[in-house]
Amino acid sequence: MALRSPAASSGQPRTPGPAGPRGPRLHASRRHELGQSFQDGGEHYDRVRPGYPADSVDWLVPPGTRSAADLGAGTGKFTALLVERGLAVTAVDPSTDMLEQLRKAYPHVNALEGTAEATGLTDSAFDVVSVAQAWHWCEPLAASTEIARILRPHGILGLIWNQLDTSVPWVHRLSRIMHAGDVHKPGFRPVIGPEFEALESHLTRWEDALTPEDIMELTKSRSYYLRANDATRAKVMGNLEWYFYDHLGHVPGETIGLPYMTQTWRAVKVQGTTPR
Repeated sequence: MALRSPAASSGQPRTPGPAGPRGPRLHASRRHELGQSFQDGGEHYDRVRPGYPADSVDWLVPPGTRSAADLGAGTGKFTALLVERGLAVTAVDPSTDMLEQLRKAYPHVNALEGTAEATGLTDSAFDVVSVAQAWHWCEPLAASTEIARILRPHGILGLIWNQLDTSVPWVHRLSRIMHAGDVHKPGFRPVIGPEFEALESHLTRWEDALTPEDIMELTKSRSYYLRANDATRAKVMGNLEWYFYDHLGHVPGETIGLPYMTQTWRAVKVQGTTPR
């Protein structure tokens, strides 16, 4: 889906808080179970999930960058911004179905199956490594070690999340109906390994132009819905129909600006860190 009206603001991270809704405390087996929700349905995911604002990659990628690896790349939502900057991009994801969609859209991208903990990529090969909408599926310390291995000296690690802007009251209620569990709490700060330093963040607020039907399809791409039984799915869809048409007064096909926040984090590989 196309981006609409990005507007950027930046600032330093607030007081460190918990690692987020699915941070390092998430047990490995549970992380695997949740991640399996995305193994199929790549076409649907690519069609309904939002992209990312160009402001995010502009802030993340320093001048002179030549190459990037996008881990947990999915169907290529963030990969697209790296490609647009003219970088040599390698995309890694554990889902064959997701990568199939990415290869169709970006045939010149080197797309490989793998994980952030075991990429299979060459030592010291990249200037930037990005993980968009996927760090909460990773074991952060093991992934940090692997990413440091494939980064060149002083390389950049980028962690990116799209989130519904729940500071807007109607969106806050929508997120609860959708069971959008990836909305970070105030003070969120991602966990990274000792191979990286100078962690800082940047926030971009923007809107995606969608219809109520689009937002219902977006709900169907989330892990809560994918793992739910038929009765729970029907209840979620019924609640959304009530919320949009009866409570908010929208009509089918009406364009709604859905507010998002994109939080971009970057950290620098510690000087002297060597591949293991």
